[in-house]
Amino acid sequence: MSMFKIFDVAGSGMAAQSLRLNTVASNLANADSVSSTPEGAYHAKEPLFAAVQRSFGSAKSADADSAVGVQVKGVTESQADVQARYEPGNPMSDADGYVYGSNVNPIDELVNMISASRSYQNNVEAMNTTKQLMIKTLDLGK
Repeated sequence: MSMFKIFDVAGSGMAAQSLRLNTVASNLANADSVSSTPEGAYHAKEPLFAAVQRSFGSAKSADADSAVGVQVKGVTESQADVQARYEPGNPMSDADGYVYGSNVNPIDELVNMISASRSYQNNVEAMNTTKQLMIKTLDLGK
């Protein structure tokens, strides 16, 4: 495995955490939105990641080395129930006077934001440390 694969792994982790931060931002932006139907209410988005690894003995081509890191499998919608509130004066209310809010939990989203931010920072630190070690290794040859 090439030493430069560390940058691929950290870069894929940074891309995954960036997507996670974007979904958190979208969820927080729509946390207070309402709809006139439960189906039309905003459902929280949740990214799905997978670790990509390969065993050292199974490489059949040079491209097999590139399959390491984090892979984004997709973005799913939360299956949690939406909130129904009785607001007959709201223009979005249905015939019974209910509006349906999103199923976004702002506390969970803030925790996700902090976790994604820290993970992103850790990947940046891994890249910077690797770069410094490579430079020190090259300086040994002087």
